Amino acid sequence: MSGGDGTRRVRAGRRTVEVHRPDKVLFPGGDAKEYTKGDLVNYHRAVAPFMLPHLRGRPLMLERHPDGVDGPRFMQKNTPDHYPEWIRRVDLAKEGGTVRHTVCDDTATLLYLADQASITLHRWLSRVDSPDHPDRMVFDLDPAGDDFEAVREAARLLGELLDELALPAALMTTGSRGLHAIVPLNGRHDFDEVRAFARDVADTLADAHPDRLTTAARKKDRGDRLYLDIQRNAYAQTAVAPFTVRPRPGAPVATPITREQLDDPELNARRWTIADAVEQARTNPWSGLLNRGRALGPARRRLNALRG
Repeated sequence: MSGGDGTRRVRAGRRTVEVHRPDKVLFPGGDAKEYTKGDLVNYHRAVAPFMLPHLRGRPLMLERHPDGVDGPRFMQKNTPDHYPEWIRRVDLAKEGGTVRHTVCDDTATLLYLADQASITLHRWLSRVDSPDHPDRMVFDLDPAGDDFEAVREAARLLGELLDELALPAALMTTGSRGLHAIVPLNGRHDFDEVRAFARDVADTLADAHPDRLTTAARKKDRGDRLYLDIQRNAYAQTAVAPFTVRPRPGAPVATPITREQLDDPELNARRWTIADAVEQARTNPWSGLLNRGRALGPARRRLNALRG
């Protein structure tokens, strides 16, 4: 439905969400396809059934570009007072106070956030009911340049090591330059324990391939090696949500893939956009990989044995 005042009204379950200035260009054309706010809303409406399971019950940080991706960027943690009362909020502790995070539990909220030009949704690795205990562990494979072959190789090496530790890992393009490998946890370990384990996994891999991989946090210490980034495994840190859009030309999407797709020569970090990510979502690339959260105890014993 369209209003005479330039707004469009979109039904989402029992709610109607107003989309203001749907023709506003958020992703300018040029070398890439142009996309409007209306296109962003349409994408979120279509991808919602696949995206919401990865958002429900998780605090968010919103990356907003009200004037389009070429304009100023706002990283929003606190939920503004003017957001509708039906949008879920959660107050969580930070140093010296609290933050009232937005939680996206339904399609209406997803569309409202798109209307607010929230291009990228960054989610916590824990849930609101147990914020100190993550149920996801993330390895961010971050290349020195735009070198996806290095990312592909690192993903294979990490996958082999996690196989030896009997830990499943779901792979996702970031829509930027790299890949994330996401391990489901049972939510019984705190962030310190999870981060220490992730660091030991990354160090084991980097020690075995010192010419190609590094865990050096400082860019100047990495050279042209791929950075195995485990820093997201901490309280109040976030990772880009599956199926979220990135503020780059052509509206690329952070997209789940199968391990077999690593061998696809067409694969790169920006392979899917809002034009075709829903088609990839329909193939169910993770196929239950994240359904059963794992304890780290057995994996820790296997890792210690490997490290000798």
